[in-house]
Amino acid sequence: MAKYDTSKIRNLGIVAHGGAGKTSLSEAILFDAGMIDRLGRVDDGTSTMDYEPEEIKRKISISSSLDHCEWDGHSIHIVDTPGYGDFIADSRACMRTLDCAVVILSAISGVKVQTEEVWNWANEFEIPRIAFVNKMDRERASFFRAIDDMEKALKARGVAIQIPLGAEENLEGVIDLIKMKAYRFNKDQSGKFSEIEIPAEYLDEAKRLRELMVETVAEAYDALTEKYLEAGELTEEEIIDGLRVGTMRNTFTAVLCGSATQNIGVPQLLDAICAYLPSPLDRTKAVGKNPKTEALEERAPDESEPFSALVFKTTSDPYTGKITIFRVYSGVLNSDSTVYNSTKGVEERIGQIYELEGKKQKSIKQAVAGDIVAVAKLKETITGDTLCDANKPIVYEPAPLLKPCISYAIEPKTKADEDKIHGALHKMIEEEPMLESHRDTQTKEFIISGMGQVHLDVIVEKLKRKFNVEVLLKTPKVAYLETIRGNARVQGKYKKQSGGRGQYGDCWIEMGPQPRGEGYLFEDKIVGGVIPRQYIPAVDKGIQEACVDGYLAGYPVVDFKVALVDGSFHTVDSSEMAFKVAGSMAFKKAMELCKPVILEPIMNMKVTVPDENMGDVIGDINSRRGKVVGVEPKANSQIIRCVVPMSEVLAYSNDLRSMTSDRGMFTMEFSHYEDLPTHLSQKVIAEAEANGFHSKKAD
Repeated sequence: MAKYDTSKIRNLGIVAHGGAGKTSLSEAILFDAGMIDRLGRVDDGTSTMDYEPEEIKRKISISSSLDHCEWDGHSIHIVDTPGYGDFIADSRACMRTLDCAVVILSAISGVKVQTEEVWNWANEFEIPRIAFVNKMDRERASFFRAIDDMEKALKARGVAIQIPLGAEENLEGVIDLIKMKAYRFNKDQSGKFSEIEIPAEYLDEAKRLRELMVETVAEAYDALTEKYLEAGELTEEEIIDGLRVGTMRNTFTAVLCGSATQNIGVPQLLDAICAYLPSPLDRTKAVGKNPKTEALEERAPDESEPFSALVFKTTSDPYTGKITIFRVYSGVLNSDSTVYNSTKGVEERIGQIYELEGKKQKSIKQAVAGDIVAVAKLKETITGDTLCDANKPIVYEPAPLLKPCISYAIEPKTKADEDKIHGALHKMIEEEPMLESHRDTQTKEFIISGMGQVHLDVIVEKLKRKFNVEVLLKTPKVAYLETIRGNARVQGKYKKQSGGRGQYGDCWIEMGPQPRGEGYLFEDKIVGGVIPRQYIPAVDKGIQEACVDGYLAGYPVVDFKVALVDGSFHTVDSSEMAFKVAGSMAFKKAMELCKPVILEPIMNMKVTVPDENMGDVIGDINSRRGKVVGVEPKANSQIIRCVVPMSEVLAYSNDLRSMTSDRGMFTMEFSHYEDLPTHLSQKVIAEAEANGFHSKKAD
C-alpha cells in the first residue's frame, strides 16, 4: 500500500452484537475495494477475517481481526471486532485505539445488550460513529424499527441519510436522500450498481425524510443553522459538511442501510466512511504520562513528533511467532530500528513492519502517525504496553480490562501436559489478557478464569492446537474455611517412652474466636518458666500446622486466638518436636469444644438483564440463597446488584444465558465469608469424609 497522508487515514472499528453481520460487512468492504477477489462467507468458513479454526467451527468471531483497503484516495484500517458476550472484551481493547466506528444495527433483531455495551465504550473513548442497518434482505426486516430501537435503547439521535429500495427478498438497493438518487444493485453480489431516478412510489417518502434529515443536519453548527433558517434549504455540500461536523461532535448518528451478504449498499457506506468519519488529525491529541516525572504530556498525530504507539493486541503465528499489533499515535517508525518500551523500561528491536491482511501479513518499510501495524518477535512487550522514542518517553493508559466471570479447574491429561501447561498458559494470556490463571493454595487446583463457558472451551482447544497441551475442565472446588464460635481451656500432653530417651511435652491453651478477617493470634502467657522459652515457638508451630488441614471437613481454620497459659516439661525428654505435637493435640481438643463452623465464600455480583427477564433472574438469585441489594434501571434493561454464595453460582454463566436468551451479562468478585447453614455443612462434611478426610478429633 502506498504511503498516505494522515488526513486520509481512517482507523475504523466495525462493532455490534454477535450475529449482526460485522464479519460479512468487512468481507464485502474488502471485496468492493479490490483487496480480495471473491466474496467469502462466514457460514462456509471462507471469510477473510474469521480464519482461526475455532471461529470457522463455531461460525462466530472469537478474536478481533485486522485488514486494510483503499477507497477514494483514503487508507482504511479495518478492525472487525467480536460481538458475542464471551469475546466482546477484546472489542474494548481495540476500541481504545480507534478513531471511528460503524455500528451495525440488525434490521431483524435491532439492539441487543452487547450493542449497548460497545456503544457505551464508543462514548467512553469519544469515538464518532455512523450506523448501518444490515440484513435488509431478510424476512421481517425493518429499517425504521432498527432506528427507533437505536434511539430508545442507545439514547442516540438517528438521522436517515438513505432508505432501502425494496424490502426483504425484493431488496434492490438504496435511495440516497442527499443526492436524491436511487442505486439499483446487480443481483450477483458483485457490489455493482446503476444510478437511477427515485421510483415514483418512493418519491413522496424520500422527500419527507429528506426534509427531516436537512432539519437535523442544520443543527450541526450555528452558521449552518442560520443559513437553513434564512434559506429553508441546504446545498448538497452544506449537508455533507453538516453531517461530518455533527458526526464528529456526536450530535446525531447518520444511518445507512443495505445487506452485507448480498453486497448491497456497501460502496455507499465506504463513501460515507471517507466523507463523515474522522482522520487521526480530527481527533484530540494523544495524552500520556512522562514515566520519569509523572506529568501529563501530549503527542500530536504528526510525523515530526517523537514516535509513540500503544500495543492493543498480541497474537501468535505458527510461522512468524509472536505478533505485536499497535496503533502509531505520533512520529514515524522505520523497519530495522530500535524503540523504547516505556511501560517495561526496556529497549526492543524492530525488524520488519507489517500491515495485517486477515491471517496474512504484508511487509512495509515505514509506519506513520495514525497507522495500525504489527511487528514480530518482540521479547518483552505485551498488550497494553507503550512503545516510543527513548529520548522522549511517554506511557499511554490502555483500556481497563474486564473482569473474568467464570472459573474452572484444569487438569492436565498426562504428565507431559502438566510439564507444558505453565508455559502454554503464559503465552495464551499474552494473546488474551482477560484470561487469568492461578494455583489455589487451599484446594491445590490450577484455576483458569475467563469471560464465559465458550471462552474457556476455546482456550482448551487452542492449548491443544497451538501448544499440544491437552487439559480437562472441571468445576472448581469451593474454598470453604472453618472457624470457631466458642471458647475452651484444654491440655495437650504428649508423652512417649520406648526405652532410652523419651518424648515429653505438656501445654495448656485457652482458645477463642477472633473478629472476622482478623486471622490467627498466638499469645505467650507463660510465667515462672513452666515451659522453657525455646519450646514456646514449637507449640505455636504445632497449632499453625494443625489448623491448615481443618477439623470438620479439612478446610483451613481461620480467625481464632490462642493463649499459651500453662504446662510442664521434662529436663531430659522434652524437645521442640514434643511440644509441637502437644500444641497440635491441644488445638484438636479445643476445636471439639469451641463450636466449630464452616464458612463459605460470598460473591458480589452485578447482573445486567433485559427488562422482561428481571423477575425470572431475581427469583433465580433468591433460589440460590442470594440477596438482592439494589436494582438500577438502564435503557431496556436492569442492573441487579446482589450477594450470592460462590457454591451457588459456579455455573451461572450458562444458566443466565439460558434465562435471557444470551442477552444477560454479569460480573462477579469475592466479597466476604459467611457461616454455611447447618444442613449444607453436613453435606460438605459428608463429602469430605467420602473423599477420604478423617476428622481431626484428638486421640
